[in-house]
Amino acid sequence: MEQLKRLNDRIVSRVNANLSEFEFDTENFVSNSLEYDKMLKFYAFYGITSQHPLYFDFKNSNIAGSYFLGKCHVGRSSIYKSDIRGDELKRKGDAINGVENLPLVEDELISIKDSLLYKTLVHSNSHNPESPEEFGIRNTVSAHYSNIHGSTLEGCFLGPFATVDMMNLHSCIVGNFSYVQAGELFHRKINPGTVWIRNSNFEFKYNFKKEILDSFVGVNETYQPRGIIYDFVKEREQEYEKLFDVMNLKPIETPDSSAVNRYAVVRGNTKIGENVLVSQRAFIDNSIIGHGSNAQENSYIINSSLAGLNVTTHGGKLIYSNIGLETYIGFNAFLNGKPEASIDIGDGCIVMPHTIINPDVSIEIPENNLIWGYISSKEDLESHIIPLDELAEIRDSLKIGKMAFTGNGSVFIDVFQKRIKQVLLANGALFANGENCGHAQDGQNISYNIIQPYTTGTLQGLYPSIRIKP
Repeated sequence: MEQLKRLNDRIVSRVNANLSEFEFDTENFVSNSLEYDKMLKFYAFYGITSQHPLYFDFKNSNIAGSYFLGKCHVGRSSIYKSDIRGDELKRKGDAINGVENLPLVEDELISIKDSLLYKTLVHSNSHNPESPEEFGIRNTVSAHYSNIHGSTLEGCFLGPFATVDMMNLHSCIVGNFSYVQAGELFHRKINPGTVWIRNSNFEFKYNFKKEILDSFVGVNETYQPRGIIYDFVKEREQEYEKLFDVMNLKPIETPDSSAVNRYAVVRGNTKIGENVLVSQRAFIDNSIIGHGSNAQENSYIINSSLAGLNVTTHGGKLIYSNIGLETYIGFNAFLNGKPEASIDIGDGCIVMPHTIINPDVSIEIPENNLIWGYISSKEDLESHIIPLDELAEIRDSLKIGKMAFTGNGSVFIDVFQKRIKQVLLANGALFANGENCGHAQDGQNISYNIIQPYTTGTLQGLYPSIRIKP
């Protein structure tokens, strides 16, 4: 166990060196988060399919309870109960984003070095044109349930439930429950509860009030999470741990065109339609998942109904909610309906990342609206939704409550809608007559290589170095 502790000490030192200007110390987070006994208990697993390049190079690390798919490299890192999902990595010959006539010379690789990822999702592919063949994470610590989506990182700290999306960060701190998609950032500290989307055509920004954020995803002096959303997830965590106690489970009955991952929880009177993907660590209970919908990692759909072609992105949570056709639920959104206070959202809506809806009475939102921020009553709808048609007319600036938008509204909507279509296509929602295969079809025949750590001796807590190749 001493080797594992020395490994984590070295990671802390590297990250602290990158963040020294902020006088920020990750030691408290690491020492109060890591459960060393469980880092011996849980095995790791590497998915093998005929659809993904096969390569896993691992050494001098701990990867307890973590899932890997696609071409991955891990060195001198601790990756605990995380999902490193490389099924959307670019392939040899693909074009580099934003660069003409410069195809990739080899398949893209997820490379994680000198980092600690704690219950973190890594997905998509590098959106850094300077490293198109490598989705790199270096000298970085990420906290509970953060999302690293298409974002290369160097010397960063991500707080609990933070999301960085399709960008590049260097020596940055991203506060708890913040969502950032802002191109490239150097030496920046993002305040907790910030939702920030920026490109050359528009900028969207919203900040949660501190008292509201503290209630839902606060952190204590050691950066450990607390609050309603954290408690919600923690109460259900054991359901996932049970999946590691058995090698073979009875598969969930689904249509032939759909896939439920072996490491997802599905229970109650749940109905799953055609072309549906339920990813690992998704939690579905007593719900209807309509045709072409997907439930991504760390999503929760409980006593809810998805009409169809719905995207519930990483960390999205739906409780007593009825979601219309082709409505998008953003990263870490928390729609906390109750039996006596349901949430009904119409067709074609966009629920922005890190939106919280927590009503005491039933809430109904009409079709084709943009939804953001914190909504607890019908009165809040006036300052937290806007029809997409109205937003499309904006060419300068718009301020509604704590939300500020500048730029071209129609481009903003077009970017979102194109991304939704890309997600649906990638997940196999549009599969028909043998065409438009995606993750829902490719994920039906995954086999798993189980990898276990040394449990005694001088290497206790580390995993054997291993290389899996075709």
